[in-house]
Amino acid sequence: MDVYIDDMLVKSKEAHYHVEDLDETFAVLRKYRLKLNLGKCVFGVSGGRFLGFMVTQRGIEANPDKINAIMDIGPPTSINEVQQLTGRIAALSRFISKSVEKGLPFVKTLRIVNNCEWTKEFQQAFEDLKTYLAKLPLLVKPMPRGTLYLYISTTNQVVSSVLVREEEGNQTPIFTT
Repeated sequence: MDVYIDDMLVKSKEAHYHVEDLDETFAVLRKYRLKLNLGKCVFGVSGGRFLGFMVTQRGIEANPDKINAIMDIGPPTSINEVQQLTGRIAALSRFISKSVEKGLPFVKTLRIVNNCEWTKEFQQAFEDLKTYLAKLPLLVKPMPRGTLYLYISTTNQVVSSVLVREEEGNQTPIFTT
């Protein structure tokens, strides 16, 4: 189960356990006299939006609206627009490998007070980011007793990591930083 403030997602490892998992969830809710808003409840779906992400049986995907919010803009021309861009990158950070490194050129512009000079370095970083966003990975769930690998990458300015699972010789990401 995933819970965030007033949103809850009940997941089951196998479909035939889902009714039992729901029964257990409802028992806990009754025990503590918690109520659900039936207008917000959805049952029997194989996927949907949860906390701004697309959750499906295949895994967790980035919300296309959040991707398009970056893809559809031109180069920032003010500090405010750079701040909006870095916020949008942060919203997708779990899908962007080395997101801090990819966003670092934009953060550097924020350190220059009242100056938003768009250099070739920033333009290249902006184009590279858009190219990467066009093919974001699907984040998968870990499998019981499956092999997980943690890869760590460091530079003088950034430490990044990716947790992957291996299945039949293929590695797929679970989470990135």
